[in-house]
Amino acid sequence: MKISASIYSNNDRSLENLIKDLDNYNIDMFHVDFNDKKIDIKKVEDDIVEIRKISNKPIDLHIISDTPNQYSKFIIENKVEYVTYQLENIQEKLDFPISKKTKFGIAITSMTGINEFEKYKNDCDFILLMTTTPGESGGKFNNINFKKIREFKKSYPSKKIHIDGGVNDEIAFILRIHGVKSVVSGSYLVNGDIAKSLLELKSSISSSEIKINEFMLKRDESPIVNEFSDINEVLSEIEKFDLGFACVENSKKEFIGIISMADIRKSLINNINKFQNYNAKDILNKNPIVIKENDSINNMLKIIQNKNFLISFIPVTNNAMKLVGLVTFFNLIKSES
Repeated sequence: MKISASIYSNNDRSLENLIKDLDNYNIDMFHVDFNDKKIDIKKVEDDIVEIRKISNKPIDLHIISDTPNQYSKFIIENKVEYVTYQLENIQEKLDFPISKKTKFGIAITSMTGINEFEKYKNDCDFILLMTTTPGESGGKFNNINFKKIREFKKSYPSKKIHIDGGVNDEIAFILRIHGVKSVVSGSYLVNGDIAKSLLELKSSISSSEIKINEFMLKRDESPIVNEFSDINEVLSEIEKFDLGFACVENSKKEFIGIISMADIRKSLINNINKFQNYNAKDILNKNPIVIKENDSINNMLKIIQNKNFLISFIPVTNNAMKLVGLVTFFNLIKSES
């Protein structure tokens, strides 16, 4: 996951010194917030020129304007690598400039639905989810965005997700689990020890009290079969959700195990003549690792760290052993491989 440093989140240091420090610590991008009601385009251009003198890292420009089309020439002339338009502010038909150097995105606030991306999908490479109040530094991440991330990935699997607002080490860890491509970091990164903060954003956290049910895949996002489902139903459910496994419940809707593609393969090898007549109960793993919905990330990490094998998913249950969701680590494994 890439980190884009918000350069206007620190007013105590010169831009030159801030950029030099960020560049020395190998930041991925420089995030420039441009609200044309608060800042002059000439200052933004001067700052981009200064950044270019120090670093060759990409510029990540976020335009907040009623009439953003007027900045098309600016984008082309300054060869801005990433440009995001704040959707809620736009009062004109948006015309994307033709630039081979630039990837475009649309930014939306937490209260705007991801369906608004539909009209821009042919021109945009990514969406930027504003997860706190736009323009406010140091705000708290709004947890409703975890579900929005999953919904967007399902609706637009080829598009990238960028996040801006309230990202600290524990939120960054969850965003990596969700497969987020890039996060903007302001106060957390640039107002303290840059090296320490950057390491925390890019590596696994050591402590967090966020509850599992705040960010897990919900039950309706999870592959579930009952113990008497035949092998065709099991395979269909695995194919439908594309996670490589299915959870199994008994007639009381209690969680009793999982069936992974590895379980199916072993059963097929050992019992090829009977395989077609098998039900879910004949091949399920009855002793998978499970966590409770009110467990914290701390407890989840302890469970993972105490195992000597790779864990790619964990079913989540309530106290009555009813399945309520899942946590998957496929994106985390992919990003760190």
